[in-house]
Amino acid sequence: MFRIKKLDIFVAKQFGLLFAGTFFICQFVLMMQFLWRYVDVLIGKGLSMEILAQFFWYMGLILVPQALPLAILLSSLITFGNLGESSELTAIKASGISMMRTLRSLIFITVVIALSSFYFQNYIGPQANLKVGQLLISMKQKNPELEIPEGIFYDGIPNSNLYVQKKDVRTGKLYGIMIYRMTGSYEDQAIILADSGMLQSTADKKHLLLSLWSGEWFENMQSQELGGGASIPYRRETFSMKKVVLDYNGDFNLTDASALSTNARAKSMSQLNLGIDSLNQVYDSIGREFYADANRMFYFIPKTNKNDSIKAIQRSQSAKFNIDSIYNKLSDDRKLNVLKMAQNTVQTEVSELNFRSMITSNGDRLIREHRIEILNKLSLAISCLIFFFIGAPLGAIIRKGGLGIPVIISVLVFIIFYILDNTGYRMARGDMWTVNFGKGLAPGVLIPIAVFVTYKANNDSVVFNLDRWKEIFMKTLGIRMKRHIAGKEVIIEDPNYELDRNRLVQIDERINQYVNEKRLSLPPDFIKVFFKYRPDHEIERINEQLEQLIDDLSNTRDKIVLNELNKYPILTVKAHTRPFEHQWLNILSAIIIPLGIFFYIRMWSFRLRLQKDLKQVLQTNQRIAERIDQLTKTK
Repeated sequence: MFRIKKLDIFVAKQFGLLFAGTFFICQFVLMMQFLWRYVDVLIGKGLSMEILAQFFWYMGLILVPQALPLAILLSSLITFGNLGESSELTAIKASGISMMRTLRSLIFITVVIALSSFYFQNYIGPQANLKVGQLLISMKQKNPELEIPEGIFYDGIPNSNLYVQKKDVRTGKLYGIMIYRMTGSYEDQAIILADSGMLQSTADKKHLLLSLWSGEWFENMQSQELGGGASIPYRRETFSMKKVVLDYNGDFNLTDASALSTNARAKSMSQLNLGIDSLNQVYDSIGREFYADANRMFYFIPKTNKNDSIKAIQRSQSAKFNIDSIYNKLSDDRKLNVLKMAQNTVQTEVSELNFRSMITSNGDRLIREHRIEILNKLSLAISCLIFFFIGAPLGAIIRKGGLGIPVIISVLVFIIFYILDNTGYRMARGDMWTVNFGKGLAPGVLIPIAVFVTYKANNDSVVFNLDRWKEIFMKTLGIRMKRHIAGKEVIIEDPNYELDRNRLVQIDERINQYVNEKRLSLPPDFIKVFFKYRPDHEIERINEQLEQLIDDLSNTRDKIVLNELNKYPILTVKAHTRPFEHQWLNILSAIIIPLGIFFYIRMWSFRLRLQKDLKQVLQTNQRIAERIDQLTKTK
């Protein structure tokens, strides 16, 4: 039976106070990031304080589910870091209480927070997203002359698409203008090209005045406007200066919510599932209609007797039909007309296929967005648990409280999560990855990390031994490590200078013999290294003897000897012989050409470095031997 004990209350109190503080900090940081993203929409629009307050309120509601995982990660790190730093966690473990038992109350609290996050996203978040979407569209439409971007089509003006190649922010002048006007049906469409122009609101804020310079106006002509036998499909006008008045209401009016009916973020789980079913049904019917149109247009068969239709098809297939001979019998004018008709037909069909492809691809995108949003609601709730099982064990392992190391680790973990989640989202939205894989990428990477650190913390394993990791990193990259031998305040036994002097002579002889045999300056034999490796223990024995000599001489009181000891290089005794300990790994790395070349060059460089190090050892041995002779003479 679950019973609340004092330990549960103590840990929960420590976590709760920190969670409240970190949540508001994370919420503030995310809101500033969100505000920086939309600052160009808010500035210079003359918005009232009421509108701005609504925007910030709904924006804060949207960011609550994103702030919860980060707050849990940071607060759990600090909580167990403080407990470990003050030795309270050590006392808890010494009393026989396991790490998982200590986490029991916080696991319950985190599960409650995760469920609350899901409830928030399912019921409150969609309404907040809908309101923010309405406000953003309304803000962008308030002063469109300030909002027009460069290099893309802008559709914020009703019945028009405006493209601007370059914009002068200081003067408000637009350059390289292209306008598609859709005032009515397809027959009423117009295209306007101009070298430069300026867009301004009228005094009553009900219209936009578009001043254009040096351009052309192309407009489709309606059939009733043409004469009885007219063949001109459009009219063309060249102008040096022209003003166009566009209907537009520049006052702040909240956009109709129906314009955001396809926004997946503004829907709950039930609405998302219903939306997916509806979209599948609609676009399946569109696909069937496209298929029927293609059959009627390209594979038309008259409605006659079935057997007669089959016989007609067989006769047409068996008949010898040479299109080239028929084409060659035509006159030159007819040939030209036929080619133009064929070209127009192909262009029309290509345009039609592009249009239909745009419709179907838009439907696929909407369905993917709905599926992504379903998984996003689940993944954000689950991330609360994932971040807790990363933060709490890491805090227990690192045992550093405060806002130093915990903040750095929290930021790194959150950056990894954000990069993976955002990458998966974009790849899934672009249909380059499946939706399940894209949205499952971040949890799939972080869950094993959470399991690993929780296991290590529960078993008191050392994970973050910085000196050990530093040593492995330096060895992997081949970075030199220097000796740091300092004089000892208390020396129990002085070094045996006579024995050490003999060791120096022996080391010199063995080094000279090794260098002559191995010829370290020459490139290594590729076959012997990767396929016929023989162990090289001589350099290991030389290094062992050298380390014993250094250990004995480190007891000296002579500063000159101590200074010379620090000049001994730390020898790498295996990197110059083979890439790996196991023979099959060496063979595999040789077969994979880039790896084999890399390891071969790396091994050659270590051979050259070993030769240089051995030369330095000989020189240092000589200087120490001379100093030992001086010390023994004075005695």
